[in-house]
Amino acid sequence: MAPPPEKPPRKPSLAAMMEWIGRYETSVLVVIVVALAAVWVFIEIADEVRDGDTLRFDDWALRALRDPQDLHIPIGPKWLPKVGRDLTALGGVTFLGLLTMSVVGYFWLRKMYAVGTLVLAITVSASLLNVGLKDFYERPRPELVPHLTEEYSASFPSGHAMLSTVVFLTLATLLGRFTPEYRLRAYYLGIALTLSLLVGVSRVYMGVHYPTDVLAGWVAGLVWGLICWLVTKELQRRGIIEWPQFEEQTEKPVAKDISHSTP
Repeated sequence: MAPPPEKPPRKPSLAAMMEWIGRYETSVLVVIVVALAAVWVFIEIADEVRDGDTLRFDDWALRALRDPQDLHIPIGPKWLPKVGRDLTALGGVTFLGLLTMSVVGYFWLRKMYAVGTLVLAITVSASLLNVGLKDFYERPRPELVPHLTEEYSASFPSGHAMLSTVVFLTLATLLGRFTPEYRLRAYYLGIALTLSLLVGVSRVYMGVHYPTDVLAGWVAGLVWGLICWLVTKELQRRGIIEWPQFEEQTEKPVAKDISHSTP
């Protein structure tokens, strides 16, 4: 009876790690590092909130956005609260849900079923994650100032800030996939970040969130968006998702006609 084949020696952990890193692009490694750093930031914020170390700053920020003589009155012109309500609606479940389904329908009509399903999965999973985080931390809503809109869920992290970050960044990335110009890709990303920023600020202005709720929502949205980007990258590598390929446009040299040239 032949002896069993010898098992190949295991590579040292460092060598195995370097081999694994070498299989991925630099952009993927950067995303992984940023995602891990963002997770650490979220954990630090959550610990500070649980210990009550951010309460003084949170209360100061809420008071700064109200009339010191009457906390029922927000600062700014009379039309600003309406603008705040309009901006905060951009991060609500209704608007983001309609926007997501419109994008999913577009991809499905183009028979890009994998991309449409991926967009739907990213949005739904982000919503479920936010609900789970709220139930885990159970931070009450601010009571220092009157609310300018009704809210019934827990406060930490901000669902509007988190979901708007995930959805807007996802859509900006999708638009970038269909756009070869880098300037337009940067423009899409800038619009997504600006909208997420305005939504988060409006939540504090409306008095329904502490600033640390919004900050944690942005960070959690960034983490989830980066994770979904990595998943998308892996699905693309496996050929499950295909994106349009752009060829670099180069000017072909024009042949000079010398048939009628004179000496």
